[in-house]
Amino acid sequence: ASGAGRGRRKRRGRRRRGAMAAAAAGAFSLREVLDAFRRCVTEQREVLLEPYLSGWRGLIRFLQSLGAVFSFIAKDAVAKVALLEGHRQRHRFVSLQSLVQHELAAGPAALRARPDSGCRTVLRLHRALRWLQLFLEGLRSGDPRTSVLCTDAYNASLAEHHPWVVRKAATLAFCALPSRDAFLEIMNVGSPEEAVAMLGEAIPYIGDVYGITQELFAQHKLLDLP
Repeated sequence: ASGAGRGRRKRRGRRRRGAMAAAAAGAFSLREVLDAFRRCVTEQREVLLEPYLSGWRGLIRFLQSLGAVFSFIAKDAVAKVALLEGHRQRHRFVSLQSLVQHELAAGPAALRARPDSGCRTVLRLHRALRWLQLFLEGLRSGDPRTSVLCTDAYNASLAEHHPWVVRKAATLAFCALPSRDAFLEIMNVGSPEEAVAMLGEAIPYIGDVYGITQELFAQHKLLDLP
């Protein structure tokens, strides 16, 4: 039994090193995203910006690994993460809550007049995070129809915020998605079963961050920022 335990620990160690190497090489690693979003929420239910942005950088690698199909979302996410990182460093924001409080202090009118505000940037990432959460939940469910899963997730999240031409292009692009097994392989955590298990760990953390952000923005009437 002890030998089997040592074998399992060695395999886990190899997988973790593999995930770290994949992240260092710019490849997607689901473990990296899990670790980042697990660190996001404090005991006071605040969302820490540093791990939030780290988690998003991992999700962007996921989008980029899928090629041109998701380029329209990946490029926008890259720009938004860079903009938000600039706000974080310039104002030394620790949490999403501190960012919102700082920008609300200037007044609602001033906030709505700023297209580069931190709140507006977070809102765009927030909507995309919901789409990714729903899509990953679909992958975990076992449904092999990735194009249907992705389209359903998109229609339930991002679609209403995109013009018709973007919605049409996205729906057509989703038809060319790879198989579910290919998606699970992209996760870079081992076998399909191990990928599904880790999705089961990661999705609740992503959902928690989404839920706290949704409640915060609803409380301050920020969910419809232009």
